Amino acid sequence: MKTRKLGNKLEVSAIGLGVMGFSLSFPPFPSREEAIKFLREAKKRGITFFDTAEIYGPFENEEIVGEAFKDCRDEVIIATKFGFKYDGNKVVGIDSSRENILRAVEGCLKRLQTNYIDIFYQHRVDQNVPIEEVAQVMKELKEQGKIRYWGLSEASASTIRRAHKVFPVLVVQSEYSMFWREPEKKILPTLEELGIGFVPFSPLGKGFLTGSIKPGQVFEEGDFRNTIPRFNNPEYLEANMRLVEYVKEIAQQKNTTPAAIAIGWLLNQKDFIVPIPGTRNLQRLDQNISGVDVVFSQEELNEIKKHLDNIEILGHRYSDVHEKAIDKD
Repeated sequence: MKTRKLGNKLEVSAIGLGVMGFSLSFPPFPSREEAIKFLREAKKRGITFFDTAEIYGPFENEEIVGEAFKDCRDEVIIATKFGFKYDGNKVVGIDSSRENILRAVEGCLKRLQTNYIDIFYQHRVDQNVPIEEVAQVMKELKEQGKIRYWGLSEASASTIRRAHKVFPVLVVQSEYSMFWREPEKKILPTLEELGIGFVPFSPLGKGFLTGSIKPGQVFEEGDFRNTIPRFNNPEYLEANMRLVEYVKEIAQQKNTTPAAIAIGWLLNQKDFIVPIPGTRNLQRLDQNISGVDVVFSQEELNEIKKHLDNIEILGHRYSDVHEKAIDKD
């Protein structure tokens, strides 16, 4: 497995594994035993970078990751996230207050069965707490040895700059794929300027770019995609198939799979990008890993960009409720 450096500091496998789908958003979920076995299998295949969060479950996802790697903790990089308030197991809001962060870090450490977190992300920017205050708490947690680095998720370029001034941000996470290219406008240039790594989630467009989703697709009850206009509107879904057909064309030319093309395209954008596709299927995992070896010339990338620019994507990537939680300039 090839490796990359996040923020010019932290070496990780060229792609990671998003673990959310083992306990949130994409039912039916595997048993805990099956999940642990899969994570260990991913590590055997060379993946060293695993992405979880307190809210996934909530709490259960971190327990799975902790159990999977408790005997080889120093061989993996674990990223988790804080930033939500709970009433028992129910999420009741966004909260990046000092008190809530300190509560979160102790819970995360316990569930992950570790005494340090490699990357501690603020999951969503809290508009009621200045990002400078959050950065200061991260600095203290680093000094205490509880975290190695910190990051931001779905943060605007201005928030990233403000945070980075107080305590350097290692990495930013956001959605980025051929299906959602918004980060190219402000986020990627900002990260390149500041030397911050980028971890795209949903690099396969929540399965869309693999070609496995068909027009008129019916998702499982409880599937997150049921809330997303791009997926729950049949007209949008069908219209957006133009993109899938184009990805399939490229895959045919390169003698590989659409999934490998989607991953390879991301990796060829910038050398500080490390996507974290999620899957619970070993065959799909292998397809994702094969994307690491996909190479595009600059001429090919320019040609792909031209095509993508001419394909209009219909529908928002989030419901109105989830969209409100996104930090924007």
